Amino acid sequence: MADTTEFELVSPERLVASEQVAMVVVPGAEGDFGVLPQHSPMISTIRPGVISIYSNDTTNVSSKIFVAGGFAEVVGDRCTVLAEEAVAVSDLDAAAAKDRLSAAESALSSASSDGEKNAAVRELAIANAMVSAAV
Repeated sequence: MADTTEFELVSPERLVASEQVAMVVVPGAEGDFGVLPQHSPMISTIRPGVISIYSNDTTNVSSKIFVAGGFAEVVGDRCTVLAEEAVAVSDLDAAAAKDRLSAAESALSSASSDGEKNAAVRELAIANAMVSAAV
């Protein structure tokens, strides 16, 4: 049995990560889930949050990446995440995240149609998660 699993994170702009890992923890829509080698196959939507990557063991996080949402697929020894937006937590700017939150709150308060409200609620969830990750 292998002691690592392949992890790939892809955003619309680029391949963000592609590496062998001991474990990866993904913010699933119904709760966080950890992927270890020989994980059962699954597909999940992901909510805005942080993916934690454990490169060498399952006790020390080696890197964290903020994702705005997307999909995850786990098959055997491979976990692939297709993210709407992805940025290393270390690269997040707390002030910019707070500005994004303020803009989302303004958009929600001025939304007049259901479509505008839905888009504003989605952006508000992303901005809240980004502010939490940037702290």
